Amino acid sequence: MTARLSTEKPAPPAHRPAIELAYLVFVFLPLFFWPQHPARALWTSLLAVALFVPMFVAFHRDPVRWRGLIAVVAALGFALIPLNPGGNTFVIYAVAMAGVVLRPRTAVALAIALLAATAAEFVFVMPNLGLALGYIVMISVIASLVLVGVLVERDRTRRNAELKLSQEEVARLAALAERERIGRDLHDLLGHTLSVVALKCELAGRLVGPDPDAARRQIGEVETVARQALAQVREAVVGIRAAGLQAELAAARLALLSAEIRLDQQLAPVELPAAVESTLAMALREAVTNVIRHAGARRVEVELRADAGGMRLAIADDGRGGVGRAGNGLAGMGERLAALGGALEIDSPPGGGTRLLLRLPPTALTLASGTYPVGTGTDPVGKPS
Repeated sequence: MTARLSTEKPAPPAHRPAIELAYLVFVFLPLFFWPQHPARALWTSLLAVALFVPMFVAFHRDPVRWRGLIAVVAALGFALIPLNPGGNTFVIYAVAMAGVVLRPRTAVALAIALLAATAAEFVFVMPNLGLALGYIVMISVIASLVLVGVLVERDRTRRNAELKLSQEEVARLAALAERERIGRDLHDLLGHTLSVVALKCELAGRLVGPDPDAARRQIGEVETVARQALAQVREAVVGIRAAGLQAELAAARLALLSAEIRLDQQLAPVELPAAVESTLAMALREAVTNVIRHAGARRVEVELRADAGGMRLAIADDGRGGVGRAGNGLAGMGERLAALGGALEIDSPPGGGTRLLLRLPPTALTLASGTYPVGTGTDPVGKPS
């Protein structure tokens, strides 16, 4: 039958060829129970394996280019079955290869056709119908499971690729929005100041001759305005470098999603100074990085609470636990909190997950001006608050 190819380029298989080739042992397994022509069946099976291995490796490297090998592998299995029922292993390999390179519907149709041809051959070559039916059921079940597994893995790879593209697009748009914001801030910050500097310099130039004292006053005002502008620029640069908690939480959600880790979050609508928010954002980034790299977790909880006793940010996962305080990341996190009068608590029993509790006193909320909300209440999974 004619196979219709997918327009998308198939992703490489998840395993190495050497691991997948281990299933060739099932080619020889029936020889222990198959009395017909044992020597001839063994040598024919060895020849079939020798022909199959280079074909499978070539297909593994470039499935689209070597898609025609699906038919060759299936034919190899059909040719071996009369001498060795283990030849059905090559038919199953052909089904798996079809799942890698063909459209899902086409792969399913081709698998049905191959299994039907295999069933007909077993009915013809087997000494009794019961044994043939047993082989047919076994092959059908194994081939179906293999095909479903290949298609599921292929779909997961495709979704991960789409997610990566989405992350890159989000990062690009965020960077573009940040550049636009920086441009507006610098324009608003420096536009008026530089206009005043230019005007006063022009006025001072006119007063140098007739009124030197007035000219000196204008130059002094220029110096004052310039120093004020420099201080404002420095504050703006600090604000640009500091990541907001909401922005860091959005980045954490994308990173965890790409690692197939669920994120639950609850953020109280707390007004945070810039210094406090920057510290919490860096702590969240460090914690999420550790979860992805070391925890082996499937779920992460982030909770921000504030009351009369101060503010608490809890980051918990259901991973392997056993985290100590020796790491530079956690040590730096504790030092930044200590600078604000806070503390870091770690609860990480082996096998029981890890919970980081960042505590800040009420005085930390008044460390700087320009506070702004970081949350609006409970946030459902996967939705921005």
